[in-house]
Formats: sequence, C-alpha cells, structure tokens
Amino acid sequence: MDKLIITGGVPLAGEVRISGAKNAALPILASTLLADEPITVGNIPHLHDITTTMELLGRMGVGLVVDERMNITVDPSPITDFYAPYELVKTMRASILVLGPLLTRFGRASVSLPGGCAIGSRPVNLHLAGLEKMGAEVAVENGFIHATAKKLKGTRLVMDLTTVTGTENLMMAATLADGSTIIENAAREPEVVDLAHCLNAMGADVNGAGTDTITVHGVERLSGTHYNVLPDRIESGTYLVAAAITGGKVRIKDTNPDMLEAILEKLDEAGVDVGVGPNWVSVDASIRRPRAVNIRTAPYPAFPTDMQAQFTALNVVSEGTGTISETVFENRFMHVHELRRMGADVQLEGNTAVTRGVNNLTAAPVMATDLRASASLVLAGLVAEGDSVVDRIYHIDRGYECIEEKLAQLGARIRRVPG
Repeated sequence: MDKLIITGGVPLAGEVRISGAKNAALPILASTLLADEPITVGNIPHLHDITTTMELLGRMGVGLVVDERMNITVDPSPITDFYAPYELVKTMRASILVLGPLLTRFGRASVSLPGGCAIGSRPVNLHLAGLEKMGAEVAVENGFIHATAKKLKGTRLVMDLTTVTGTENLMMAATLADGSTIIENAAREPEVVDLAHCLNAMGADVNGAGTDTITVHGVERLSGTHYNVLPDRIESGTYLVAAAITGGKVRIKDTNPDMLEAILEKLDEAGVDVGVGPNWVSVDASIRRPRAVNIRTAPYPAFPTDMQAQFTALNVVSEGTGTISETVFENRFMHVHELRRMGADVQLEGNTAVTRGVNNLTAAPVMATDLRASASLVLAGLVAEGDSVVDRIYHIDRGYECIEEKLAQLGARIRRVPG
C-alpha cells in the first residue's frame, strides 16, 4: 500500500492545471448507457474511480476505447449484462448511477448496494422511491437492488432531502420515460448541470438544471456525441488552500471561477489575496499569515462539504479561533484526530470543530480515512516541520490526479513510496 512522504516548510509557487471533475465524469460515463450510438467523453481525470467505472461498464459488455489524452469512447450497443457486482460497487458509491440508465433503456437492472468513503449515512432510498413512483418494480434482496419496468412514466418527484446522486439518477431515468418528469428539491451542484448539458447534447430535453426544479421531457432515443467534462472545483479549491497554508503564491488554470465563489470568499476572508480571470484563479498568501475563518457546510451554492477538511487544516495554522460546522455528513471529522497528532489544537463539539491556530505543526505518521480527509493531511504535511508520512493514500487516488506530481511541480518536497 503506497504512502506519501512530505517534507514541510516550502511555500508553494507556480502554476498548475486543474483536471476534469471526478464527480461530473462518473455520472456522465454512466449516462452513456442511455445512447444507442458511441459517445466520446473528454477531459476525463486519470483516477482509480474512473478505472473502476470503466471496468464496470466493460463487465456489462460495453465497448471502451481510451486514447492518449484520456478521451474515452463508449459504445453501449454490445451490452449483454445489466448487472453491477458487489466487488466493483463496494469501493465507489457512484456505481449506483448505472441504475437509472439501465432501467429506463433496457427495462431491468441488478445493482449491488454501494460503498465508498465512510463519511456518514447516504441512503439510496430516495433513488428507489423515485423510480417506483415512475412505475418501476424495485426489490432489495441479499444486498442487491433488483429493478424492472416495461416503460417508466413521467411524474412529479419531490425529494425529501437534497441529494446529488439521487437527482442525477432520476434525471437520467426520466430522459427516456413516457411524458414529463418534474424533480423538485433537486440538487443544484455544477456537476448536476454538467450532466444535464451532456444529456441534452445526446438529444435529451432537460430544463432547469442548476435550480431546485428540473423538468425532463422524455424522448424516444438518445444518440452519440462528444462532450468534455467540466473542471474539478474541489481539486481547484484544494490547490488554492495548499498555496494559502504554505504562505505561497500559486495560479490554477483550466478551471471555472464561477463554481468557486464560496471557496474564494472564505480565502478572501482569511486575508489571502485572490485574483480571478476567465479560466484561472491566483492566490498570494506570502504577505501575511492567514486568519481563521468560520465555515458552515451546506449544499451548493453554499460552502461545499468536500472542502471542509482542507479548510480545517488551514484553520489550525491560521491566526485566531475558527469554527467549522458540518451539516451534510455526520461522520466527516475523522481527520481531526490525525491533525492533533501533528500538534493541531482542535476540539470537537457535536458537528462543529473549534480550531485555535498554532504557530507550527510537527511531522507525524498519519492515516487517511477518506478522500477529502487524506487531502487535508497532505496539506498539513506541506507546512509541518520534518517528514510526515501519510498512509492509506488509495483514498486520495480516488479523487486527485497525480497529486504528488502536481505539488512537486509547485515546489513541494513530496514523494510516493511503496507501503
């Protein structure tokens, strides 16, 4: 099992390119099952979750061709199996996203209940309730979701909770349903909007993505297209915080600043100089020590839960006291215990972490517990005195493309070693 060894104390400097968004690429790859022609998806990040999704599609008989630029051409026409096995689904929650496309196009699907990061309860009951309301017969037996439907019917769906994957699954299911489907209390995340744009490029009729009400008018078929995935806003935010925590000066390129407003607002509040262009963002934290900020996570467009751990790491070395409240997932402070091993002063009070900034962190061996927690430990290692060892980094490989190479490009002293 690989580890990262980080020698802290180097202010990051330079420019880094942002990869395509994992959380957009995964549903878009699932959506290719809806088409009756090949689809090429570009700007795909080279990540373990992408490899798992390709293996899942390949296991179903789908044709896959990948070029040297990570453009993936998916041909769903040779599909022979409508089954998503546990050994693939258990590592990645996004596997549930094949359920809606398989059911609406082929009338049947058997999908293992999903896994992923252990950051809290993320039940799939909202997916299943929505599909049942559209006319599907759904049974959960022996850890599998078995669903059948002669033809899904458009209807009005009111989501009890705002759920990104639930919105995406039902939106995809509705594209080939009879009639119109209205999804209320829909997720507004940019990745949902990106999926809607891809579906429309395939010939779907999806309106309202980016608002809390999405309307999908069912069509007879979806066809081939070429679609590029949007930039990763969480990777963008992570590198901006990496610059801030090290007192560095970094510019990220090939990103979309419009998606980063909540993150940039907090960096500005911390006293970091922020510059914005059409497809780039720069931060300069070399002039002054950042100030601790107060954060409350919530669904988009509020502050993203996927940036909570990174800002916790920034807060622990910033001036003053800050509070970070987590409202999305109930078990997302596992990184706090590891940060304490490095000398952080953090107290947990229910769903809130109270940080008191310290002048220095000290290197320690730490263990990643989930994807974003692992990113926060890498950030802490960049500023800690000595050599920090971050173990179980398979978590980070699920969501960050070549993180040690990109950080090294900015001057970090970081290397990957076999476990």
